[in-house]
Amino acid sequence: MGSTSVLLLLLLTVVPAVFAVTYRVGDVSGWTSGIDYTTWVTGKTFRVGDTLEFKYGPSHSVSVVNKAGFDACDSSGATQSFSGGDTKIDLTRVGTIHFICPTPGHCLGGMKLAVPVLAAAPSPATPSPTSSPKSPPLAPRSPRKPKTPSPSASPPANGSPSESPAPSPSSLSSTTPSPSNAAFKGVMVSYGMMAFTMLLMFVAMS
Repeated sequence: MGSTSVLLLLLLTVVPAVFAVTYRVGDVSGWTSGIDYTTWVTGKTFRVGDTLEFKYGPSHSVSVVNKAGFDACDSSGATQSFSGGDTKIDLTRVGTIHFICPTPGHCLGGMKLAVPVLAAAPSPATPSPTSSPKSPPLAPRSPRKPKTPSPSASPPANGSPSESPAPSPSSLSSTTPSPSNAAFKGVMVSYGMMAFTMLLMFVAMS
């Protein structure tokens, strides 16, 4: 754990330095008269952590001023002043930083520089310590359904109406009279009618 913390601290310290850029003001011409520094700034992206390098002759120097001093070429309120021919200034804050040459007439001749500074570029994400992937949670098992005895006859397919089984002969005999029984009953009815008729005739004659 301690070695991991030290490694992360080193990465946070080294990465910004790796991505920082040093710009030589005026490129090959350096910090001198007759250079359009507004054009030189165009197309460049300055960020916190970058460095400006001023290279100039003995008749020049560098002063950091505010916007009013920049517009008026007035170095009396300069926050910083440098000389010596080779000055490196680190960009440490977001915003526009103004530079002029305080030598009389040089700023009016074009030795003035306004540098817009953006926030530092985000550092690439550092890989996290490897850890074994967690196994996915087990899916809950569905409760087993109790086994039910299968019916002796398979159900009808495609929802067709089931056909009732044909009645057995024994069941028919219990509901429908057999032909012999019907004939016997017919004879008995005929005899009954004849007896009733004869009884009426006997009563009429007496």
